[in-house]
Amino acid sequence: MSHSVGNGKPFTSVRYDMPLPGVARVTLARPDCRNAQDKRLLYEVNDAFDLAAQDDAVKVVILAAEGPHFSAGHDLADFEVVGGALGKEPRMTDHTPVGCWGGFDLPGVEGWMAMEEEVFLGLCWRWRNLPKPTIASVQGKAIAGGLMLVWVCDLIVAAENAQFSDPVVAFGMNGHEFFVHTWELGARRAKEMLFMGSSVSAQEAYQLGMVNRVVPTEQLEDATLAMAERIAAQPSIGLKLAKQAVNQSLDAQGQWTALQAAFSIHETGHAHNMLLHGRPVDPAGVGLVRKFSAEGPPA
Repeated sequence: MSHSVGNGKPFTSVRYDMPLPGVARVTLARPDCRNAQDKRLLYEVNDAFDLAAQDDAVKVVILAAEGPHFSAGHDLADFEVVGGALGKEPRMTDHTPVGCWGGFDLPGVEGWMAMEEEVFLGLCWRWRNLPKPTIASVQGKAIAGGLMLVWVCDLIVAAENAQFSDPVVAFGMNGHEFFVHTWELGARRAKEMLFMGSSVSAQEAYQLGMVNRVVPTEQLEDATLAMAERIAAQPSIGLKLAKQAVNQSLDAQGQWTALQAAFSIHETGHAHNMLLHGRPVDPAGVGLVRKFSAEGPPA
């Protein structure tokens, strides 16, 4: 099903609309798989953000999701290694890179690292720096890669039932590829999330300053639109400059440098797993991730 058009091609994994004057909305539209992110979805999110960025009528962009859950994270089937070796995997031939990385077909971890630099870290950093305010509207679970899509946004409105987690230490990794955990949660709560594979509730996320609003689940859309409408009343130049000033404060703290360092550590985890297991993640972690993801926040 086609939902809109981006980059001259129909969207199949997201919807793009303008629910209010000055407000664009990008909606993840794979509810049958809990909005798991394959490369097609990620590039369609990127195309949709580009549409909003280049439309002078748009003042603010909402990132929402269909179904009971925001996103279950990366669609592992799309990033799986064939035959236990990286070779020409993962497949990038259907997508046009937006960053300067290449070498996706190179063997070993080199090709895998190139893909992750482009599709995960590169796209997330690009969206973090979109020159217009962005709002994540989150219900249900945002797991690992799902959390990445939330954290690139400037503001977060969470339904009361929202849960945020990154349980991928069970895969033999340090965490997902957009490693801003320390800024979002604080060092000790970030370590707890990672070490225990535990989730953070919407209310705790609010108390930690990670979330701007917590609202009844049935009011999530209306509350997000109300926030977006108020932002859209502001002059676009003021919004751009305010966002740039705050983001540059984070840059001065070394956020981008820390992100790149954590990404390199992440690739060390993949290399280790390839040596031991013949695949980028420890397969024994699948059961743990499912167990942790099914549980609520710790008491």
